[in-house]
Amino acid sequence: MNYLDYIIIVVYLVGFLGIGFLFKENKTSGDYFLGGRSTGWLPLSLSAMATQLSAISFISAPAFVGLKQGGGMQWLTYEFGVPLAMAFLLIAILPTLYKSGIVSVYEYLEKRFDASSRLLISFVFQISRSVATGVMVYTMALILQATIQLDFWISVLIIGVITMIYSFQGGMKAVIWGDVIQMSILFLGIIICLSYGISELGGFDNFLTHVDRDRITAVDFNKWGFQNADGTDEFGFWPMVIGGFFLYASYYGTDQTQSQRLLSSSSMGNLKKLMLSNGLLRFPFTLTYCIMGLVLGTLLLQDASFQEHMETVYQANISSLEGKKADLLVPVFIIKYLPNGIIGILIVAIMSAAMSTLSSTVNSLSAVTMEDFVKRYKPTISSQKYVSYSRLLSIFWGLVCLFFAFFAGNIEGTVIEVINKISSVFYGPILAAFILAILTKKTHALGANIGIIAGVLFNIYLWLYVPQIFWFWWNALGCLVTILIAYVTSYLIKRQVNQGLEVVYYSGKKEVAILIGYFIIIILFSISLPNLLN
Repeated sequence: MNYLDYIIIVVYLVGFLGIGFLFKENKTSGDYFLGGRSTGWLPLSLSAMATQLSAISFISAPAFVGLKQGGGMQWLTYEFGVPLAMAFLLIAILPTLYKSGIVSVYEYLEKRFDASSRLLISFVFQISRSVATGVMVYTMALILQATIQLDFWISVLIIGVITMIYSFQGGMKAVIWGDVIQMSILFLGIIICLSYGISELGGFDNFLTHVDRDRITAVDFNKWGFQNADGTDEFGFWPMVIGGFFLYASYYGTDQTQSQRLLSSSSMGNLKKLMLSNGLLRFPFTLTYCIMGLVLGTLLLQDASFQEHMETVYQANISSLEGKKADLLVPVFIIKYLPNGIIGILIVAIMSAAMSTLSSTVNSLSAVTMEDFVKRYKPTISSQKYVSYSRLLSIFWGLVCLFFAFFAGNIEGTVIEVINKISSVFYGPILAAFILAILTKKTHALGANIGIIAGVLFNIYLWLYVPQIFWFWWNALGCLVTILIAYVTSYLIKRQVNQGLEVVYYSGKKEVAILIGYFIIIILFSISLPNLLN
């Protein structure tokens, strides 16, 4: 790196401080946490994608596709359940949540059941999301330290402090428009890496000649989601579609980091466009960075100096990066092959990946804390104090995430896998709680709570005693067990049923047909991918 790269990084960071100042006028909870419900569907869609894809899409996913054992284009199967989940949410869940006017998505559970359901799930969200975000910032800081020799603590503070300042000032609008910029930079970075990688290989034809054929198979109908003999997970078609449907329905519909964006939509019409665009745009984006991973992995195998450079960086940082050598693929490529100026842009892309996730988490955690806990004890709080408290909470949760980032080294190694499993333990039962609240009329609070606990315990049992079952299945199994137990309990034990708010259904036949058709198209495309790359 030289002065040009540092200038680009400084301009980027200063620019984000300006975003917070630009959107500093926030007078109510709707302004600070929902952007005044005045944001269009496209920036909301890009913001949602930036939060979900972020660091994983730029660092870990290409490394999995191009380098990691058991990896390859089967990463695409992560996307198969997305269109189906969007169609389901658009019809059955989101219209009711949107029309309710809530800020915290968990508030609906109290209106339909009672406070215990709301507070339990809200608490789980706050702990799990802050830990996961801290680990993400930790990993990105390690990558920056290993590749550009920026001290770990400086990287954490730069990412954290800049993000907290613009989130503190601008609220949801700053987060959304910051995500739009960061998503654009991230995509630009992927295109640059892909283009330079193909150029270094001597062209696309040469890439096709040398690519590992075992890594281009995306779909396997014969794998049902059981662990392989070497302990790796099976990315079979059925667990990824069925489990993925429940995972993404829960993530986009009931996880505050995503549902808060959906609730920020300016109208039901824009919400429809937002869900449709999320269902359609994710796969092409994922396909692009997967191909980038294949290209860089192929280049690594063809260029001994690339291997040596990567090994040198790894050995110099082995105490902190042990077991994560593959994740150096993209950063080392940037430093070794790209010219100055472009390096600065790509380092900015890495920072963007971390900052977009951190800003979304901080804002969502602040919203949940204010709505689910503070307002419970201060129901008549003024709008001015509400916004002031919300800003202070955004700083608090930012510091919590950075705390976990600084101390993640003590538990890292398998923690990312563990966090994915923890999410899957809860995602299915949480989705079931909303399905029971919105789509059933006879389920009462006691039945719902017993069902949620039973679903979570069932998934924990699978984790501890049936490790052969791929964790993607837990999302579906936990949801189904929760619904069954809750409904049976409500039938056997008679209690008063709170009907909650009005249930709203959206008959989006056109959008649903497009999403289902698109699901079929991406499946057929993925099946034919090995032939297309021959």
